[in-house]
Amino acid sequence: MSPPTFTPDTAAALGGPSWLLARRIAAAEAFAASPLPSKEEEVWRYSRIGELDLERYATVAEAPADRHVAASSVASPAARLVLVDGFLVDSEIDPALAAAGVYVGRLIHAPGADLLLGSVMTEPTDVFALMNDAFAREPIAIVVPRGVTVERPVVIEHHVARGGAAVFPRLVVLAHDDADVRVLEVFRSGESTALVVPIVELVASPTARVGYLGVQQLGASTWQLGSVVARAEASSTVHVSAAGLGGDYARVRTDCRLIGRGATGMLTSLYFGSGEQMLDFRTFQDHAAPDTSSTLLFKGVVDDKSASVYTGLIRVRKNARGTNALQTNRNIKLSEQAWAESVPNLEIENNDVRCKHESAVSPIDADQRFYLESRGVPPQVAERLVVAGFFDEVLARLPVPEARVALAGSIAAKLDAHEGVR
Repeated sequence: MSPPTFTPDTAAALGGPSWLLARRIAAAEAFAASPLPSKEEEVWRYSRIGELDLERYATVAEAPADRHVAASSVASPAARLVLVDGFLVDSEIDPALAAAGVYVGRLIHAPGADLLLGSVMTEPTDVFALMNDAFAREPIAIVVPRGVTVERPVVIEHHVARGGAAVFPRLVVLAHDDADVRVLEVFRSGESTALVVPIVELVASPTARVGYLGVQQLGASTWQLGSVVARAEASSTVHVSAAGLGGDYARVRTDCRLIGRGATGMLTSLYFGSGEQMLDFRTFQDHAAPDTSSTLLFKGVVDDKSASVYTGLIRVRKNARGTNALQTNRNIKLSEQAWAESVPNLEIENNDVRCKHESAVSPIDADQRFYLESRGVPPQVAERLVVAGFFDEVLARLPVPEARVALAGSIAAKLDAHEGVR
């Protein structure tokens, strides 16, 4: 039975056009009838899902009184939306892009709104996707017309201000044929308990290019249970990336579906755990068309008593001849009490493919440390240089270069904290 706050009545109270209201209520009813997952299920293996107590959280009924808007995460974005506790409190878009037909704003006002929501996530990835369908207050849409290139990133920023809040960010990005767009989505919260359940749907139409970076910088008492679902059509490219730095237990599931011939999918992530937090990543590279390619590079560091989980599956369908897929996950342990799990998998139904996976969990490389120390670099500095260099490869690949400096600074702050307790 669902907690009192997560009911069909709560979903109905959010209102919206008739098609959205019906969708909300149906999802809330399905959620109420669904059990929560357990780590006995393979896709939740190694997780902390058994610790989740939904009764600690409630949806936020009233808009925040304080609508102070901090500076943007990047300079001069093409468009920027700010949401506080799930309410849209600020929005701006370059007038030239709006004149070119680019839409950034509330999904209910987007062209073809009723067809956008759920256009990629046609079936919920899990029970929390049902929650998002039911309780997402203000779904956001980014729609880029055919042939339009958005040169600067679109920035979506989420702030959770209230203790005990449950928020359900929803973003749909549609790039029409030969369009090009990059999106930076940032999640932040204070130190109070909170629950964030984000869903992202990405569509790269034929020959389109979509880049997405989700940056998770939540407070140490916040849980995140999110999903990203991307669809790449013929000769298109979709790049899904994530940076996991905060949270108590923070999970992101990524499904990258390559459904058109010649489609390309790229998955990139960096994560740095400290304290007792757990950062959990599950990926599915799904090749469902001929001559598709995908690459995955996930790199993480765990310190103190923190933990990370990576499990990934490369799936090659029967008709996906000519598939080329690579999956790489590497982890560094800075503490003996830290823990990292890495489980790559392959499921191949066609023989005309090239697939490879690599995985590693280890302390800092002794040879690298020795090389630096033998040249007079102090041990602490040597360790810092090795970790910074370890992340450089991922930072260089991120689809939103404008975010790299800030992320490098966040990594440096984690290293400062690590050195401060030594």
